[in-house]
Amino acid sequence: MITLNRFPHTTLRAAIAGALSLSVPAAMLAMPAAPVAAQAGQLDQAVAALRGISTMTANFTQTDRKGQSLSGVLTLKRPGKIRFDYQKSAKMLVVANGKSLYLIDYEVNQVQRWPIGNSPLGALLDPNRDVKKYGKLVPSGSDNVLSVEVRDSKHPEYGVITLIFTRNANAPGGWQLTNWVALDAQNGRTTVRLTNQRYGVAVADSAFTFKDPRRSTGRR
Repeated sequence: MITLNRFPHTTLRAAIAGALSLSVPAAMLAMPAAPVAAQAGQLDQAVAALRGISTMTANFTQTDRKGQSLSGVLTLKRPGKIRFDYQKSAKMLVVANGKSLYLIDYEVNQVQRWPIGNSPLGALLDPNRDVKKYGKLVPSGSDNVLSVEVRDSKHPEYGVITLIFTRNANAPGGWQLTNWVALDAQNGRTTVRLTNQRYGVAVADSAFTFKDPRRSTGRR
């Protein structure tokens, strides 16, 4: 893992912003497509797995295309809420409160905001996003792995996210979200891998607020 004292702050900001938006590994693209009926059934399974997640916590490792990595803890509460607590030395935080997605930079006291629907993470968070409409199954070569690419062809600027599930009887819908890969509009690729997933845990809405560094007091 690349340590942060070798990670320029501008690069760090770009890497974290990249995690909001991730692509299909080339090896997957080269594989033959599955029969249409099989694809439809497996896509239904992936959708059921997503919709079955009410709350989730997990450890994550985020890696950019240069191999630089950050780690932290993810907290998710559907609909629309997610929090990436990065390691303390990053001095950054990513939070979605149900409507907007924020990147908070405590080193330079800046906050960036995006509508949830404008990020590929909307496929994971936005209850109004029709994953079946915008998603397609990507062959994985294994009956125990589902890979779903989600993109809005009318809005290529939103980027692409590929959600990857592995078969797990203890996970919602029998499939566990293990990682995703995002490709932003500038072709910057970031991979987020999850471990120690826990489902159905109690998560207060206050977990998705943050201290605004632009203000002396108050939270958003």
